[in-house]
Amino acid sequence: MPRAAAARNLALIVLTHGGPAARDTADFDWWAQALADQNYAVLRPNYRGSDLDRRFLAAGFGEWGRKMQTDLSDGVRYLAKEGIVDPARVCIVGASYGGYAALAGVTLDPGVYRCAIAVAGISDLKRWLDWVNTKNLQSHNVSQRYWDRFMGVSGPGDPLLDAISPIKHLAAVNVPVLLIHGRDDTVVPFEQSSVMFDALRREKKDVELVTLQHEDHWLSRSETRLQMLQASVAFLRAHNPPD
Repeated sequence: MPRAAAARNLALIVLTHGGPAARDTADFDWWAQALADQNYAVLRPNYRGSDLDRRFLAAGFGEWGRKMQTDLSDGVRYLAKEGIVDPARVCIVGASYGGYAALAGVTLDPGVYRCAIAVAGISDLKRWLDWVNTKNLQSHNVSQRYWDRFMGVSGPGDPLLDAISPIKHLAAVNVPVLLIHGRDDTVVPFEQSSVMFDALRREKKDVELVTLQHEDHWLSRSETRLQMLQASVAFLRAHNPPD
């Protein structure tokens, strides 16, 4: 929560963690704090599939882009019902899986968010699973089985992937989108943002792409971490003013 503001009708940022088998805690988080310092309320949801315990993680199997996604918008609706946030002033932000969730928020669950920021986000699941297999030099590998379990599919050829791939649902996008990606990312390749940028631009959508030169998946360099924050704050203040 922002320090200076009363907890009523605040602008909200849904800040979704990556993984998805990770979790947020009440410990200090530099990204959430940076946004709260801009007078935003920040929601960091541990959606199903988060690594709270084995049962909670397993609840996410087959729910990628489905209930894992609506868990986020359910959180928005709860905070709006409590009067803490203004449901008309909500944006979604995240990195890695969180970046995917940001893109899915404006394609698979439209009408909730007025803008989205995807940092190193996955936009085309088939293309990405093909890349995972190429990287591992085989089609049946531990990485693919891990992602298949969460996505509820049988590999990159499964037609079910289209239903949960943001790049397949561009017509639903009616809000501004900011894509940010490290050029040297070896976990989610830069092309996941570049193909989404090109596709959105072809459809005449409001989209920007910020390339972080010489940066990896984890924003390890302080200069580019600051660049990401500055670009994000400028975008959010333009499209979802906090005051």
